[in-house]
Amino acid sequence: MVDTERYCIDILTQISAITHALHKVALGLLDDHIRHCVLDAVRTDEAEGDAKLDELTLALRRTLRL
Repeated sequence: MVDTERYCIDILTQISAITHALHKVALGLLDDHIRHCVLDAVRTDEAEGDAKLDELTLALRRTLRL
C-alpha cells in the first residue's frame, strides 16, 4: 500500500486490523499453552509445573511488553 502511495489513513487502518488479528492469535496460543502444556506439567510434576509457570510468566511479559 505504501509502494502504491495509498492514502495514509487507509494504511493505518490496515495496520490496526493486522495488529488486532495478531493479538487474537497470540491470546489463542497463550490459552492453548495454559490449558495443555502448563496444566499437564502442573498435574504430573511439581518441578516441571513450576518451570512451565515461569515460562508462562515470561511469555506474558513478552506478549504484553512488560
